[in-house]
Amino acid sequence: MRIRSLLAGLMLTVACADSAVPPAAPGVPIGPPQEPDSDLLALMSGDGRDPKAEAVSPEEKKKAEEAQKLIADFAKLDADQASERARMTEVVRKELASLSAKDFPTLRAALDAALKSSHRAPGSSDRDQQRHPAEMLDFFRVKTTSRVLELDAGAGWYTELLAPVLSKKGKLVVTGPDPKGPRTERATLYGQRLFGLLDKAPELGAKVGYVVAPSTGLSFTAELENSFDVVLSFRNLHNWQRRGQLDKNLAEVFKVLKPGGVFAVEAHRGKPDADPKQSAEKGYLPEAFVIERAVAAGFKKDSSSEMNANPKDSKDYADGVWALPPTLWGGDKDKEKFLAIGESDRMTVRFVKPLKAKK
Repeated sequence: MRIRSLLAGLMLTVACADSAVPPAAPGVPIGPPQEPDSDLLALMSGDGRDPKAEAVSPEEKKKAEEAQKLIADFAKLDADQASERARMTEVVRKELASLSAKDFPTLRAALDAALKSSHRAPGSSDRDQQRHPAEMLDFFRVKTTSRVLELDAGAGWYTELLAPVLSKKGKLVVTGPDPKGPRTERATLYGQRLFGLLDKAPELGAKVGYVVAPSTGLSFTAELENSFDVVLSFRNLHNWQRRGQLDKNLAEVFKVLKPGGVFAVEAHRGKPDADPKQSAEKGYLPEAFVIERAVAAGFKKDSSSEMNANPKDSKDYADGVWALPPTLWGGDKDKEKFLAIGESDRMTVRFVKPLKAKK
């Protein structure tokens, strides 16, 4: 059936999923995006429909609606990124170039300057008070000379701070979905979102490495083994657990971290007695479970901090952690209530790779 054939390939990935393609070399230009199939557009707009075709099933209708929403999301992303590139005036780029070239005495001094810089995306600074970036990155022992890997960098909130701070003496590499994938996949949207942030000004992203993370889990090449001083994981361990990839990904992190290096974990903290499989579906994981799995992978727990704790977070929302800001899945429903709660209660744990790994 034509409707079924048009929709058969539209198995959209969930939020934060990655595209299963080989890693792309950092700095490779991204070609023109692939446009959605014209027949699919005709189907969703009602044009070209066979009046004799059987009724569309609820599943097919849902897929078509999801595909239409994805098209709208791409259009918004394109418009937002065009606006952001236009905002990168000569004045902003000079400020960014100066920030990237300056030799700061400490990480905190560099981050203080980056936090005040006008290159940051509009609205990013609204999250500073609840995310404590300078304090947290200092706790995770990031230095201006560090070689840092940021996993599943998302929309690049931390990336936008780390890129100029590490530009002069350090190195930043991020992982994310393939930005060159087809526009019929939501993972491509997330890849283009992250790559577009880096690409909005060469002074920001020219020195940042981009490694495509396949949907099957992290898989780093041998040349990256024992090469990073710090590996950062911000709010993504629940996704690893949801996909059944937690242990696999922890093993890959262990492989690329230098002996003595730091595996930095910030994650939505679930209730202590929560079932990890169930709580992960709501975006949370018990802290003891995360520590257990990291230790099993060979890491040693070095320290933890309560800087990101939030006792107001009851962790029992129908929409999971995404009910809270900044996502606010429920829209205006109970918005003020969730804004008053604030961002999630989060564990902040520093693990280290032993100088001599167990055989």
